Amino acid sequence: MNMANLSGFSRWQYAVAALLLLLIEIAIALFVHDRFVRPYIGDVLVVVLIYCSVKSVKPSLPWRSTAIAVLLFAFAIEGLQYLKLVRLLGLQHNRLARTIIGTDFAWADMWCYVAGIALVWWIEVVREKRNRL
Repeated sequence: MNMANLSGFSRWQYAVAALLLLLIEIAIALFVHDRFVRPYIGDVLVVVLIYCSVKSVKPSLPWRSTAIAVLLFAFAIEGLQYLKLVRLLGLQHNRLARTIIGTDFAWADMWCYVAGIALVWWIEVVREKRNRL
């Protein structure tokens, strides 16, 4: 039996989850212009999307280390927003760069990333327990 299947979802399950999350994120970006779903739920889901994307490429990575690495990556991107990276690179008029990198630092975003990784952590722990039965 494949060890990746014992420790986590299969590569394809992560890939399908990543694709669905990407579609949800695109729908939020295009159609939701509110003060809750777009700024908060979108940020919670983006770290889950990144986690699933990484695990779809390399499912054998330990999920705990991967979750922590994704959280640190999200924090780093938010830190670059604090430093106004988009402006420093001269990309402030590039909509794609502003969307991907972001332009505004917010402590609330950091908490959303923590919530997203907490969701990943909970799902992986529940799955691990189920696999032990």
